[in-house]
Amino acid sequence: MHGRGSFVPMKGFPLRSIFRSAGTLTATAILIFALIVAVSGTFSTRAELHRAFEREMRIQTGQLSLESLLKLQLDEETSVRGYTITHDDAFLQPYFAAAAKFSPLDAGLGPLLRAENLSQASAALEDFRSAHAAWHRDVADPIVHSRGGPQLDLEKRGKLLIDQERTDATVLEAALAQRADQVGQQTQDAINYSLYVRAFWLVVFGLLAILFNMYRSRLNRELEEERTVTQTLQRAFESEFEPIEGSDVGSMYISADVHAAVGGDMFDLYKLGDHRALALIADVSGKGVDAAVLTAFIKFTIRGIALRRGDPADILSEFNTAFPRTVRNPYLFVSMFVAIIDFQKGSLAYASGGHDSVYLRRSDASVEQLMPTGPILGVMEEAFESRTLEIEAGDTLLLATDGLTEARNAAGRFYADDVASIVSQTNGTAQHTVEVLTQRVLEYTGNHMTDDLAMLAVRFEGLPAKNA
Repeated sequence: MHGRGSFVPMKGFPLRSIFRSAGTLTATAILIFALIVAVSGTFSTRAELHRAFEREMRIQTGQLSLESLLKLQLDEETSVRGYTITHDDAFLQPYFAAAAKFSPLDAGLGPLLRAENLSQASAALEDFRSAHAAWHRDVADPIVHSRGGPQLDLEKRGKLLIDQERTDATVLEAALAQRADQVGQQTQDAINYSLYVRAFWLVVFGLLAILFNMYRSRLNRELEEERTVTQTLQRAFESEFEPIEGSDVGSMYISADVHAAVGGDMFDLYKLGDHRALALIADVSGKGVDAAVLTAFIKFTIRGIALRRGDPADILSEFNTAFPRTVRNPYLFVSMFVAIIDFQKGSLAYASGGHDSVYLRRSDASVEQLMPTGPILGVMEEAFESRTLEIEAGDTLLLATDGLTEARNAAGRFYADDVASIVSQTNGTAQHTVEVLTQRVLEYTGNHMTDDLAMLAVRFEGLPAKNA
C-alpha cells in the first residue's frame, strides 16, 4: 500500500540561478534560520495556549461548581420553608437530595482557589462553609426534626446565615471572574508577543536581504522562502499511513493558494487494531497556518476518541462537544466524515457531520454517495447517526473535501455532477484513482482551483471469503 500520498501546489516557483554567488548562499542560510525560528515559535505558542486553555477550563469549572452550590442552597432553603408551612414530608425529599450533593461540589473549590492563590476567596469559602453548616445545625435540623425553638427566632437566625452565605458567594464569584479575565488577557498577551517576535524577524530578514543582494535577487529569494515554508509545513501535517492488511491506500492534496500551500483540509487513516482502522476526512473553515495547525488537533483528537469509542456517531458527538470549548472561536466550524472499517467482518460503519463528498465504488462499478448523517461540527449540538455497509474485495472508498465537488469550470458549473461517473469509470489502484480524479478536476477548472482539495482512497482487498 502507499504510505504517503502526493502533494500538488497549484503553481510552482521555478528555481533560478541565484545560487551562483556567495551572497546568495549567505541569504539562504539566513532564510533557513528565520524559518526555524518561525516554526519553533509556532509550536511554542501552541503549547503556551494549550496551558492557558486548560487553566481557563479549570476556572470555568469552579464557576459552574459555585453556581451549582448556590442552586443547591436555594433548594434546601425552599424545601425547609415549604415543610415549615405545610408540615408535608414531601418537601423534605428535595432537601435531603440537595444536602447529599452539596459536599462533593464544595470540596472541589478549595484546591482551585489555593492553586490560583486567591486567599481572600479561600477565606470567603471557609466562611461560606461555616455559615452553611450553622444553618443546617441551628435552623434546618431543628425544623426538620421538629425540635426547634420559637419559629420567629429560627427564621431570623436562618435569614442572617443565608445572607452571610450569599455575601461570601458574591466575593467568590467576583474573584473567579477577575481571575478568568486575567488569564484571558495573559493568553492574548502571549499571542501578541508571538506576533511581535515574528514581525521582528521578518524585518531583520528584509534588511539583510537588501544588504546582500540587488532588488531582483532579493525578490527571487523571497519567492523561494515562500515555497520552502509551504513544503515544510505541508510535510509537518500530511499523514503517513501504517500498513493495514487487506487494503490499498492512495492520497492527494492540492492547494489553491500559490503562496502558502496549507489550509484546513485534512485526512487520516489510522490502525485501531489487528482488523480495524479509522478513516477520516475533514474540512475546517478558514485558511492559513492557524487552520493547518488546527488540523493536527483534529487528527490526534479523533484518533484518541476512536481508541475509546467504536461507534462513529459517538466519535463525532464527543468531538462536537470538545471542539468549541477548546478552540473558543465561534466563527470556526468543521465538516467531517468518520468511518470505522472492520476488515475481518467486511463492514464499514460511518457517520458524517455535514460532509457529503464521500463515495463508495463497488466492484461492479456502481457508485454510492455517502450523505451526511448529522450537522456540521462546532455549530450546534445535535445527534449524529451511524450507518453500516457491507464491503467486498474490489470495493473502493473515496473520501474528498469540497474542493472536488465544488470545483467550477469557466461557465460556473459545479464538478459534483460528474464525480460519481468518473469514479465509476476509474478502476485500478487507490493511488491511480486519486491521480485520475486530480487530472480530471484540473482539466475541468483550467488549472484554476478556488478551494483546497484533499483526497483519500482505500481499496479493499483480501477480505473474508464470504465477501470476496
